[in-house]
Amino acid sequence: MQHSVGAQPPPPQGPGASWTDWSSVPPPHMPPPGPCAESAGPHSGAPGGAPPHMAPPGATGAVPLPPGGPVPAPGPHPPGTGTVPLAVLLIGPAGAGKTTAARHWAARRAAPTAHISLDDVREWVRSGFADPQTGWNEHSETQYRLARRTCGFAARNFLANGISCIIDDAVFPDWPVVGLGGWKRHVGPGLLPVVLLPGLEAVLERNARRGGNRRLSDEEVASIHGRMAGWYGSGLPIIDNSRHDVETTARALDEALARSLAGPPHGAPGR
Repeated sequence: MQHSVGAQPPPPQGPGASWTDWSSVPPPHMPPPGPCAESAGPHSGAPGGAPPHMAPPGATGAVPLPPGGPVPAPGPHPPGTGTVPLAVLLIGPAGAGKTTAARHWAARRAAPTAHISLDDVREWVRSGFADPQTGWNEHSETQYRLARRTCGFAARNFLANGISCIIDDAVFPDWPVVGLGGWKRHVGPGLLPVVLLPGLEAVLERNARRGGNRRLSDEEVASIHGRMAGWYGSGLPIIDNSRHDVETTARALDEALARSLAGPPHGAPGR
């Protein structure tokens, strides 16, 4: 459910000791949108219109959809974003319920929507997997970067074919290598980040119910949760889902996204 960082590296000391960041690398050339990407119509700045175009690179091609249009999602769904094609990044600490909420939101939308969990993609590496819980090093950093790039490519590919995408990851406001800037470079400037940040007690309780390498120690959970508090004041929408069930959390997420679409661009600077 959660991207775990495990042993936390010390913060960079001095300008020459900062974490390696790709912010200086220019983004790949983004060609004009293909017919499928343009079919959503111009962006209206509010629910019902397409978001700012996040054109895929040349290697990401549009696949013709079957005739008759997309099949609507079954059951009730949050109404806020309607059928707007979106790229969403759901941020939060270990135990916040990001993966569960993202999966539920994607399943209940009226428009075709995909869900990608960074943890799941990172764990595609079976032999030689670098578990961040054993310590953050060049191998775990490389595998994280590869997983993030893979998620970004998948998101652009879905968007090019008219399918929204929500990605969940533990993105830190004070750690560039696991920061928001990398996601914006790989997905596009129209990415909509939302922070899911319940109280520490709720996070500890949820983490205790997890198993395998997704379960962290209480000390690690508290450390990650404390660093996530840095998102307050960033301008990003923050949802405290301490007392929310999954359905309520998904609805709050949809409403936060609808407000982001209706309002002026905002958010933390790319880091």
